[in-house]
Amino acid sequence: MKKVLLLLALLVLGLTSVAAQDNVELRITWYDDGNEGTVLRELLDRFEAENPGITVIVDTVAYNVVLEQLPLQVEAGEGPDMARVTDFAAFRGRYLDLRPLVADAAYWEASFPAAVLQALRSEDDTSAIHGFPNQFTVTGPFINRTLFEQAGIEVPSDTNDAVTWAEWTDITAQVAEATGTPYAIAMDRSGHRFSGPAFSEGATYFNEDGTITMDTPGFRLMAETLIGWHTAGITPAEVWIGSGGSYAAAADFFINGQLVMYMSGSWQIGRFSNDIADAFDWQAVPNPTGEGGSTGMPGGTVMVAFGDTEHPEEVALVMDYLASVEALKEFSERTLFIPGHLGLGELDYQTDVEAAKAALTAFVAEVPKLNDQAYELQYGGRAFAINNPIRDRLTQVLTGELTLDEAIARIQQDVDDALAASGS
Repeated sequence: MKKVLLLLALLVLGLTSVAAQDNVELRITWYDDGNEGTVLRELLDRFEAENPGITVIVDTVAYNVVLEQLPLQVEAGEGPDMARVTDFAAFRGRYLDLRPLVADAAYWEASFPAAVLQALRSEDDTSAIHGFPNQFTVTGPFINRTLFEQAGIEVPSDTNDAVTWAEWTDITAQVAEATGTPYAIAMDRSGHRFSGPAFSEGATYFNEDGTITMDTPGFRLMAETLIGWHTAGITPAEVWIGSGGSYAAAADFFINGQLVMYMSGSWQIGRFSNDIADAFDWQAVPNPTGEGGSTGMPGGTVMVAFGDTEHPEEVALVMDYLASVEALKEFSERTLFIPGHLGLGELDYQTDVEAAKAALTAFVAEVPKLNDQAYELQYGGRAFAINNPIRDRLTQVLTGELTLDEAIARIQQDVDDALAASGS
């Protein structure tokens, strides 16, 4: 009898062990701009219900962790199975090729921009599928329309399709003074955010022979504009110069009604819908116009899979699910993001905030205006090598450490060094 009981116990333990082995646990490294993590979790809950052998854990971290720590983890073979990333080039050669694993590779090729799929691939590779854009973004300015009304000053873009940065600077300063608002205008501390306005002013980074030149009249003009905002005290210094070892988010000044105009992008719409509510009327306005036209910067995030995963088939199941029309349509509608999918059709954005609906329409209208330099910067594999030096060296100008001439020379050197180190 004891032998029978022992055999039964061993059998139960064996079955338990097999069941435990059959359950696959996957991890996603994720960061949030708004409510997208909540939406992702609800989508994954449904996936897990349909695939009871797979558990997907979402590790939500700060954006700087994705930028700075995730590449080191992946390089060491200790990365997650999947992640939401913006620096596509940082992980080239480390991605999982989903082409032989997904249900229909042709669907992926037809559904997502070729430039984004190619941006993830290693050099000379034209076929691998490593991930998909789960949101598309466009940079552009927001205004506090209520302040214009209180000041009795017309919003210039209401009647003029070609308002310049100089004109917006002038007018927002007038509005701030008339309403007692602390600040007129601000831009995120970001080379990505700076580059759209610089291209509008006529800057060109990329030459026909493949070289990069940072010192152009358009670049200098936008840099001088940013410096002028600080010199005149019409922008919150904490955003670029920082205070107490940290930098302030320009969005907070706008949300709190302390800022007339804020240069950021479409990803702020969800947050503004929640955090501003009906405190004031806010509006997305067209990108200012200059010698280079009226262009912002494309951007967005890409959901990728990593080659070191121990469960490639299960990862492909998750990626197929999240890349489906149904999942991405719901994700876009609930997060108030411009979709990265090419075939979702008309979206029913889940918001009662009319300003959000109008802003989404305004940013969609900016997409056809994006110029070639903007696309090359975002998807050519050299974005962070260029954007980070712009951000850091212009900050040094604002703190008095460098002159603008010195900063531009160092930006060029930083870019050259970064590209040489990466073999680009």
